Amino acid sequence: MDLQLDQLRALDAAITEGTFDAAARRLSVTPSAISQRIKTLEDAAGRILVRRTKPVRATESGLAVLRLARQIELLAGDTARELGDELSRGPTRVPIAVNADSLETWVMSALGRGPSGVCFEIHREDEEHTTGLLRDGTVMAAITATAQPVQGCKVERLGAMRYRPVASPEFARTWFGDGATTAGAYAAAPVVLFDRKDDLQDRLLRRRSRKPLDPPRHYVPSSTGFAAAVRLGLGWGMLPDLQTEDDLAAGRLVPIDPGVVIDVPLYWQQWRVHSPALSAVAATIADAAADALR
Repeated sequence: MDLQLDQLRALDAAITEGTFDAAARRLSVTPSAISQRIKTLEDAAGRILVRRTKPVRATESGLAVLRLARQIELLAGDTARELGDELSRGPTRVPIAVNADSLETWVMSALGRGPSGVCFEIHREDEEHTTGLLRDGTVMAAITATAQPVQGCKVERLGAMRYRPVASPEFARTWFGDGATTAGAYAAAPVVLFDRKDDLQDRLLRRRSRKPLDPPRHYVPSSTGFAAAVRLGLGWGMLPDLQTEDDLAAGRLVPIDPGVVIDVPLYWQQWRVHSPALSAVAATIADAAADALR
């Protein structure tokens, strides 16, 4: 296939921005130029790469070409920096997927110490599902709970985030008085979940009963909001030690099942390409994880 750089950039811009008009503004060309470049790219590939919907979406074949486009763009940015041409080339865009709790507790400080000349595009996703964003080319790297590398990626273990079940003191007295962490107590006590992908609380419930437990559930899709909901007594929840140290010391939260913890292993997966920019980001994340994780 004879794939031209301007065609690959048009595909990347259209999928990233969502419309041909927005892609045209990003590349300083006309929408018809974007459309023509993608059509020529599709002719070269011999298949449809883009669904002309709103927003524009890549087909399965388009995802494969999109990964190539973004890898070439990453390497082009690295080369520009080596040649001292980063000002005219612009910063290198590095999209990464991060789970909410890591983003809230230790990742942002790591990225603040990251390499210059890089613009981050952070996608928040549950650590059990970030690999999907790697597979479809949405991100170049991800913090994930999956040790098995995605095809075309390499993986390094970062450590583990430790979670424990906690609640406000009043909530704990009401629902788990005298330390009664029985299946019956867990079945009745309201619980806070991040979203419907969040399985941490149910992991604990499965430990406490062979029968499925379905207590009243609150869904709070924000790491900060989740912790606030637990502090305010809406329910109990699994919170990371990195987020609760001060609350436990001050008595704003108490463990409801002392000694019970769940360690969630985290891994860094990234494209298997030789990119100084991506390698520098990986090194920054690894250093921060060594300090923050178990």
